[in-house]
Amino acid sequence: MEYIAHPAKTGFVHQSVKTHLTEVGVLAASYAGKIGHDQAGALIGLLHDFGKYSKAFQDYMQLIIRELGANYDPDLDDVDSKSLKGKIDHSSAGAQWVFQNLLPIALKAFPDRNSTDQKLATAVVQILALCIASHHSGLIDNLPSENGAGFLARIKKPDEQTHLKECVQVVDAEVISSVEAIATAEFIKDMVNKFKPIVSTDLSNGSDIVAAFNLGFYTRFLFSSLIDADRVNSADFENPNYSQHRHLKPDWTLACQRIETFVTTLKTRNTVDEIRKQISDNCLKRAIDAQGIYSLTVPTGGGKTYSSLRFALHHAKKHQLDRIFYIIPYTSIIEQNAEAIRNVLQREDDSRPWVLEHHSNLEPEQQTWHSKLVSENWDAPIVLTTMVQFLETLLSGGTRGVRRLHQLANSVIVFDEIQTLPVNCIHLFNNSLNFLAAHCKTTAVLCTATQPLLHQVQNEHKGRLHLPADNELMPDIDELFQQLKRVEILDKTTVAGWSLEEITALALEQLQLKQSCLIIVNTKNWAQALFKSAQQTQQVDTEALIHLSTAQCPVHRKLLLAKVRQRLKAGLPVLCFSTQLIEAGVDVDFASVIRFQAGLDSLAQAAGRCNRNGRQQTAQVYVVNPDKETIDLLPDIKVGRDTTKRIFNEFKGQDFLKPEVMQQYFQYYFFDRSKEMSYPLKATATNGANDLLNLLSVNARNPYGNTPLTLHQAFMTAGKAFKAIDAPTQSLIVPYGEGKALITDLCAVNKKFDAANYYQLLRRSQKYSVNLFPNVWEKLQQQKAIYEIADGEGVYYLDERFHSEDFGVCTEPCAEQHNFVF
Repeated sequence: MEYIAHPAKTGFVHQSVKTHLTEVGVLAASYAGKIGHDQAGALIGLLHDFGKYSKAFQDYMQLIIRELGANYDPDLDDVDSKSLKGKIDHSSAGAQWVFQNLLPIALKAFPDRNSTDQKLATAVVQILALCIASHHSGLIDNLPSENGAGFLARIKKPDEQTHLKECVQVVDAEVISSVEAIATAEFIKDMVNKFKPIVSTDLSNGSDIVAAFNLGFYTRFLFSSLIDADRVNSADFENPNYSQHRHLKPDWTLACQRIETFVTTLKTRNTVDEIRKQISDNCLKRAIDAQGIYSLTVPTGGGKTYSSLRFALHHAKKHQLDRIFYIIPYTSIIEQNAEAIRNVLQREDDSRPWVLEHHSNLEPEQQTWHSKLVSENWDAPIVLTTMVQFLETLLSGGTRGVRRLHQLANSVIVFDEIQTLPVNCIHLFNNSLNFLAAHCKTTAVLCTATQPLLHQVQNEHKGRLHLPADNELMPDIDELFQQLKRVEILDKTTVAGWSLEEITALALEQLQLKQSCLIIVNTKNWAQALFKSAQQTQQVDTEALIHLSTAQCPVHRKLLLAKVRQRLKAGLPVLCFSTQLIEAGVDVDFASVIRFQAGLDSLAQAAGRCNRNGRQQTAQVYVVNPDKETIDLLPDIKVGRDTTKRIFNEFKGQDFLKPEVMQQYFQYYFFDRSKEMSYPLKATATNGANDLLNLLSVNARNPYGNTPLTLHQAFMTAGKAFKAIDAPTQSLIVPYGEGKALITDLCAVNKKFDAANYYQLLRRSQKYSVNLFPNVWEKLQQQKAIYEIADGEGVYYLDERFHSEDFGVCTEPCAEQHNFVF
């Protein structure tokens, strides 16, 4: 009898359970092998769908085949069909096999009860079983919680529900033979030895936060290897053409040749260009250094993009790495940096693109079979994505984001504007990056003009960044900042604050004096109010007035920024009102900048948009405080603003942009916010106050901690909490430009599903999507302005009447409606 894992979409050549398990085992071994854990990857790959050997599941497969797959998902766990009484669990059987067969071997190999070796040995068994049991739901909690049962309850699930005994009797001989060849005492001992550098501590007291976090992070990495292997194999069975485009090694030699050719074309027009060349040459010189965590501290306008790319390409070539990541704070910079990198590397006759831009997640939270096939896994030579996407990969629940985690191994990760890292994620980020650098052959480069002190944060036991000696890529930062000084920050704050009319007048005055002025504010409301105020004065040509905010999709902002640059280059007037999205890395050169008071790092970034290319001897950045500003829900801005007031008082009359002043700012800023760095959570009825770091490490506040389990992490609870608090936005496609046609095509494609076309449409739609906070989403829903492309797909689009050419998404009707043709 042939046991079916996935029915054929057409015809009768179905994918067998044997083939699926074997192929997933090979892929998972390859992914986990990046960190030397190929056997662990192979084992969980071979066992992940072990329960599909059951008669109940095979009956379900026949039902799908008879009904031509209508509304059925062959990978849905605990399926409940009207045609099949009860539920079919096909993920628990493999987990139970691991626990029942490997745990006795582990305890026999390490009989010393409560020793670190025995705890690590049982951790091996627990991690393997946990990955298998969780591969449809996302990693489950190890201990019971107020929200449900824990890992042991899953392991003790009755056989009539998991079908383990039945599966053992009918499993293909080749599969069980491969499993038993790995599941030995030698395997356990080898894994224990590999775990020792990861925990680097005695586990007897179970209170080491970093050691526990590392074991949890390893679990996520191994889980990532399984999830991606499973998704890739399923997608390639559905569409065999996919496989030829996967796992291709980049030609770094060719890439290095191209960037060196590009560097020779750069003209040295002035002193700023000479300094940029020195920075770039220094990055090239340091690229042959060992892998590790580096910082690249360069003043704004110092050419960090090309310099860091030069380092990354040559470093990847030297160490034979798989890919390069750029982690960027705002989507507004992704297009700019991606275009710059393509200009260096991409040629028309290249066999595949060098760069993947991952702007936002249009994939639904509850994944459908369709979305599993098309979800991104970052399989590209150079990936540009946002810090939100990166943190979701590290911390979120479910299976969507975590499948990408293993791609971070054997890579270079360049963090652009690292100072924008959310404060509540600092310990989680530090521990994750330390793990990647120490155990995953990952090199990190922290790029900014305002380097945060991640290696000096308080509460060292919760996680400080491990910076090696000589980690800074630039030899003399103080001299470099002095050489590139092109602006001065002027404190123009007043006791009463500046009114809308006064700020408008200052902006118009600067425009008249200097031809271009950028006003950066803290909220979208102020950006719109100032734009309208300047418009109403009728003193500025309509073409010279620009508004920028995240309520506009990436393509919209890109076109507006192109217009800004074009006018600046031509010497035409430009008056631009923007939220802070423009200040971190956007390549614009205004003659004057007005900045609402905020953190000193934000002021420094704003200064980088002023006199960027040194056309004036010295330019000014005016810091003003508005008389009415609602930022209570923006703690980063509020605390930064208050800390900057302290700096302004203490360093009055001095250069606020000097590195030592910035260092003092971050010491005050981090000291004031040290309690927030573990991702604090709201108190619950049973456990009181908690934080994400605790949930992902020792889980000390859980009342059910007295178990034989080594791992206590509440992965699922933490993942849900992270999604609920840190990234509450939801994405929708807006009818701007090509976005209208994409909405029409997406609504139509679901009528006859085409995975390849759907995948391409979603990718293209990312550039026409906007992320909305819950309050805005709710207002739009109340007005019936949000539609789903098809029931259950979880991909949404905006009613055209609620999109403005000036402001993007509006919460009130602001445009005429034009019907979409489906």
